[in-house]
Amino acid sequence: MLFIEYPACSTCQKAGKWLDAHALVYTDRHIKEQPPTADELRAWRQRSGLPLKRFFNTSGRVYQSLGLKEKLPTMDEAGQLRLLASDGMLVKRPILVTDDAVLVGFRQAEWEEALL
Repeated sequence: MLFIEYPACSTCQKAGKWLDAHALVYTDRHIKEQPPTADELRAWRQRSGLPLKRFFNTSGRVYQSLGLKEKLPTMDEAGQLRLLASDGMLVKRPILVTDDAVLVGFRQAEWEEALL
């Protein structure tokens, strides 16, 4: 499993503790130091079945400072993917990528259903 997180994020910390408590083995990746590529994001979106908007950190400062709430609806998917890949802080976190699932954000019940 690949656990993509921002270590200072309290939700990411909670998710990491949950993974550790369940003795689940994962590779950790710092989202700001190694942001997902557009190709990774495209593949994860397709595998997750989620709309691309769910991959945006809509409560983040970068999202808000760029006025993306108004801009995203007029952008095509390729443009949105390039934008997401340009700054890890735009990406919703944590992301957990497994052989069977791509989980965006930490919802304990969803993670339990997918992983336990």
